[in-house]
Amino acid sequence: MANYYEILGLKTSCSQVEIKQAFRRQAKKLHPDVASDRHGTLVLMQQLVAAYKTLYDPESRENYDRRHRIVHHEDQFDYREFLRKRRDDPHSQSQLIFFDLLHERPHDAVHLYDDLMGTGGFSLAAHLDREDFMDCAFLLAEEYEARDKLLQAFRLLLKIADFERETPYFRHFFDEVKDRLRMIVGTRMPGKVSDVVVLDCLEILIEYDFSRKDTAFYLKRAAELHAAAARLDKASVYLKRGLRLDQRLGGTKKLMELLSKQGSM
Repeated sequence: MANYYEILGLKTSCSQVEIKQAFRRQAKKLHPDVASDRHGTLVLMQQLVAAYKTLYDPESRENYDRRHRIVHHEDQFDYREFLRKRRDDPHSQSQLIFFDLLHERPHDAVHLYDDLMGTGGFSLAAHLDREDFMDCAFLLAEEYEARDKLLQAFRLLLKIADFERETPYFRHFFDEVKDRLRMIVGTRMPGKVSDVVVLDCLEILIEYDFSRKDTAFYLKRAAELHAAAARLDKASVYLKRGLRLDQRLGGTKKLMELLSKQGSM
């Protein structure tokens, strides 16, 4: 009988966040673009999915553990306490942020990150391995987004995008990063932060040019904000750029009517 914990490379005391994280890491290794043995990869992927589905759901995990008489042993060494005491060491504090995110202590992780960022000059990326930073930043961004701290979430996701452009790590999972950026700037920010900030974020994403469709969407949102501020000529320029990239760009009818009526289209 396959050991699902071994398949995911986890301890039996792992948290749900660690299970999700491990599944994503293992799935990357088995992606068809990376693996050479497609048949063997398919079998391994099936095992991986089965392990993830079983262990991620608390009830099925409990049944699995009981069936296989798995005992959850905790380590004698309190790693978290060790990190927590090293308050003057930014490397240890960065590790503590990541540890808390993985062990379902998001409030502590966010609070510590806020404190460290408030001191000035702190960089999480400087004190974690590249891959650990990207995973940690993604989890932090999720927490900030859940707390409506959208600019903080945006900055973390943007840093991930910078690293991904240098050397792919998230690979096909990077779509989730792009989707979150689109949701935050295109839907969540308007009405919660100033239009000036939203426009600045949109300009950054337009320059990233993730895809023609994404860029067209950001251009359209920028056009709408410019139109709302009576900058109709600017709105027209942005909308035209968006339509050149995506002729089927949705949600433009009212904006086009407004600009046409004002002679800007």
